[in-house]
Amino acid sequence: MTALRTLYPPIEPYETGLLDVGDGHHVYYERVGTRGGKPALFLHGGPGGGISPSHRRLFSPDHYDVLLFDQRGCGQSTPHASIDDNSTWHLVADIERLRALVGAEKWLVFGGSWGSTLGLAYAQKYPQHVSELVLRGIFMVTKAEIDWFYRHGVSEVFPEKFAMLQAPIPEAERGDLVAAYHRRLTGADPMARVAAAQAWTRWECETSTLLPDAALAALWQDEHYALAFARLENHYFTHGAWLEDGQLLRDAHRLRGIDGVIVHGRYDLPCPAKYAHALHQAWPEADFHLIDGAGHAYSEPGILDQLIRATDRFAAPVSPDSGS
Repeated sequence: MTALRTLYPPIEPYETGLLDVGDGHHVYYERVGTRGGKPALFLHGGPGGGISPSHRRLFSPDHYDVLLFDQRGCGQSTPHASIDDNSTWHLVADIERLRALVGAEKWLVFGGSWGSTLGLAYAQKYPQHVSELVLRGIFMVTKAEIDWFYRHGVSEVFPEKFAMLQAPIPEAERGDLVAAYHRRLTGADPMARVAAAQAWTRWECETSTLLPDAALAALWQDEHYALAFARLENHYFTHGAWLEDGQLLRDAHRLRGIDGVIVHGRYDLPCPAKYAHALHQAWPEADFHLIDGAGHAYSEPGILDQLIRATDRFAAPVSPDSGS
């Protein structure tokens, strides 16, 4: 039996910086691997999740030159938790600025959950700059997906956790939790903002894995993290991520000719598998791996195995004169 692939060893960035992207925003970025290796871009989830040291380890450091960045308003980017001038298309423009910084004509784009949304939006606008796409936990930000997670769907599987999501909201407002939370996350009371942020973040953290994951579930307790995660995610969902409903699937034809891999957990509750299957039907060039015994998180063994196999598959050897 073939052993499951796991993360590469811990690695530190060889370069870090803050890029002024305009509108008062500065995005933190880091580069890992081998300078001059195969260019790759990592897109984190959320919106608002930020990058972590483990994300660096999804790529062979001997073969890749990977750029990771905290999207506007989260992680080490500034201003923290800002929703001003923060939209899908602002982020797509930021990615192009980062590509220019790297000097890559094309790069592999890797994204999971919201990162898959952003990766699709970027690749559909700039297919000429995408060498391959590796996408996990497909999320299209359609009204149906948001309703599934915040109205009726996941609530049927996690009724006790859904009750905790509803608890801070008066009964009269519970018919639209996204709107109710938006009022609190953007309100003037800082204590109410934090309380709402932690409740919102806890719901996602505790429903994202097939089996409980203590480390992931504990993230909501970090007020700094929760505030960015909840404010940005709610802001994007309130506006449908500035996408027409169904746009990313409708425009999947723009991916034709791009090689790729789609990895999705069979029991992914935040992002139902039907959307990953539909994307594969519209983009047959991509290999599709529906992982039995897995939920949403990239860290689940079967999902991680296929992600590492995907980046290994697309790895390119480094030329001797590429530098370090």
